[in-house]
Amino acid sequence: MKPREESLELKIMRSLLIRMGLPGPDELYYLNLKQGFEGESEFDDRIVPLLDGRLVINDLLLEHHNTLFQIDSLMISTKSIYLFEVKNYCGDFYVDGERWYSIAGNEIKNPLLQVQRNESLLRRLLQDLGCNIPVEAYLIFVNPEFHLYQAPLNQNIIFPTQLNRFLENTKKKTSRLQGNHKKIAEQLLSLHLTETPNFRLPDYRYEQLKKGIYCPSCFGFYQQNTRLYFFCAKCGEKEDYETAVLRSVQEFKLLFPDDKITTNQIHEWCKITKEKKSTRKILYKNYKQVGHGKSSYYVK
Repeated sequence: MKPREESLELKIMRSLLIRMGLPGPDELYYLNLKQGFEGESEFDDRIVPLLDGRLVINDLLLEHHNTLFQIDSLMISTKSIYLFEVKNYCGDFYVDGERWYSIAGNEIKNPLLQVQRNESLLRRLLQDLGCNIPVEAYLIFVNPEFHLYQAPLNQNIIFPTQLNRFLENTKKKTSRLQGNHKKIAEQLLSLHLTETPNFRLPDYRYEQLKKGIYCPSCFGFYQQNTRLYFFCAKCGEKEDYETAVLRSVQEFKLLFPDDKITTNQIHEWCKITKEKKSTRKILYKNYKQVGHGKSSYYVK
């Protein structure tokens, strides 16, 4: 009922990496965001066979009694509401008590505590909504290159080698949704917070960023174009001219939400577009023009 999308934070960090580079810690943070999204998307593909008779909502950001919590995937079936926390960790890790470590000895956040916290908050929120369907919470590891030593027993942890079996067993449980199931899904969707909480971004200014339009496949900047297409010399990608310009307009608005979209601004931002009138034509076709002359700008 709610498809997964890249987070605003991931989109901005990727754009900054491409256009100005990022220092080591920021680049590592971006790579972790990217890896997390890829793992969640892989899990989405894996649960497609379960969708018959079940509802799935992705990336729910909810609040209960002034406490925010985010759910990677939530699945509503006849007798249970499943909460899935998806991790795409790669490498060897071990557990010592309630603390989790990489094999190199670096402590990481205990994901089980995160699952337990989210489960508790979701259960209380559902009770406030008058929903008494039991909640089952699972920590899902999707990366086949992940291994956890000294894993705790009797915990709802699903490791990569167990995932197929877990999904098959879940699929075997008959699920026929009724009106109350659709109602609770709609209630949760209505409570989803669309305003993302403040997150930390590296400082950046317009002058620091490389101008141009980059290839959506390999992120190399286009060096040649015709009136109809851009061509990537690095990977051979071909992209429709108008599509590429509009994609860059959206990126500009993402990075500078308070700046106005003007012909001059977008022409400079895209850089490779040779004729300013082509930029103006694309903006006029796809946006609403406000004002006239040099002071005019465009809005959706």
